[in-house]
Amino acid sequence: MSHDHEHVGEKTAKEQQIDDWLPITSSRNAKWWYSAFHNVTAMVGAGVLSLPYAMSEFGWGPGIAVLVLSWVITLYTLWQMVEMHEMVPGKRFDRYHELGQHAFGEKLGLYIVVPQQLIVEVGTCIVYMVTGGKSLKKVHESLCVDCNPIRTTWWIMIFASIHFFLSHLPNFNSISGISLLAAVMSLTYSTIAWVASLKKGVIEHVDYTPRGKTPTNNVFNFLSALGDVAFAYAGHNVVLEIQATLPSTPEKPSKGPMWRGVVVAYIIVALCYFPVALVGFYIFGNTVEDNILIGLQKPAWLIAAANLFVVVHVIGGYQIFAMPVFDMLETYLVKKQNFSPSAALRFTVRTLYVGVTMFIGITIPFFGGLLGFFGGFALAPTSYYFCIIVGVLLTILAPIGALRNIILSAKNYRFQLAGKDMLFYEVLE
Repeated sequence: MSHDHEHVGEKTAKEQQIDDWLPITSSRNAKWWYSAFHNVTAMVGAGVLSLPYAMSEFGWGPGIAVLVLSWVITLYTLWQMVEMHEMVPGKRFDRYHELGQHAFGEKLGLYIVVPQQLIVEVGTCIVYMVTGGKSLKKVHESLCVDCNPIRTTWWIMIFASIHFFLSHLPNFNSISGISLLAAVMSLTYSTIAWVASLKKGVIEHVDYTPRGKTPTNNVFNFLSALGDVAFAYAGHNVVLEIQATLPSTPEKPSKGPMWRGVVVAYIIVALCYFPVALVGFYIFGNTVEDNILIGLQKPAWLIAAANLFVVVHVIGGYQIFAMPVFDMLETYLVKKQNFSPSAALRFTVRTLYVGVTMFIGITIPFFGGLLGFFGGFALAPTSYYFCIIVGVLLTILAPIGALRNIILSAKNYRFQLAGKDMLFYEVLE
């Protein structure tokens, strides 16, 4: 008998109807390779392009050590989560917070897990709004050198407009095509980033010492870089939700196909991360930009293509991280506030969510600082906490360095009103 239907008898028809409507539990017929590209899309995000910058804050030795340790630790913690998905016979922990509730109790589990998971998922969606907008702007500037520049704000709005449509796809399986395309794009633009860097050649007077001018700067930068790396390895927040889409029976539990997908995903992650981080730092040293593609100017068509691939990838990444948030919001409204599960409710919730993430993305586009802050504050616990000491240290230390960088970045921005009550942050030249 399938795990999925074992407890149907105990559920009322109404509860079953709600489960069949919610995005995480409505479809259970995914193939193992769906989990591979969902995991790649969730993990290999914008963070990969900031890895050379993180290396420039670490230096060679600590940088390589942190990258390798992160790969090993997060693969181990991911394996634990895959195993725990069905550790209670006849029950599936389809959502991260359900596992938290099993571990810490009904109420405490929610209070511990949900805020962190929401910070991660909403934070990632906001960062992806900024990344998508900036990458579109870079495509435009690469292909049209003589054109008048268009504000980043408008590009973020163009990027958001895509999500006003895509966000209405009902569940994880319905976005599998977008996710596959996004996973292919992540491997493609990562490869372009390091190959184009190699072709450019090592810059003159390259310097591999950590980029801070003083010991104090180096300490804060090191902490912030830990957050950047944590962000790059953070796909755990949607792992249980991805596994929930796989079919499962007592004879063939979902952990088998899920683990196969995870291993494939992690091999692709290594192929993306290590060459970008090491080659990027090798070529540019401590002058590398917080987005490696920004430092590459030629050939223009290739850089434009790489940025376009980033756009396609973060479109898929945004959807992967938004789906569990939609599930949480819709569950709350239907189960706690007694709204009826309807297309109108779904349309309203998802449209508002895209609008809010777009607005926040427009008002705080500090790309590098945001990665470190979200990476340390919430991604570290949810991806590293099974190795508890590493997780606690990352949670405390990484946001300190990142917050300092955000404060320093904010000095170069000012609020500006344009048009009717539109808020913009523009860089002060």
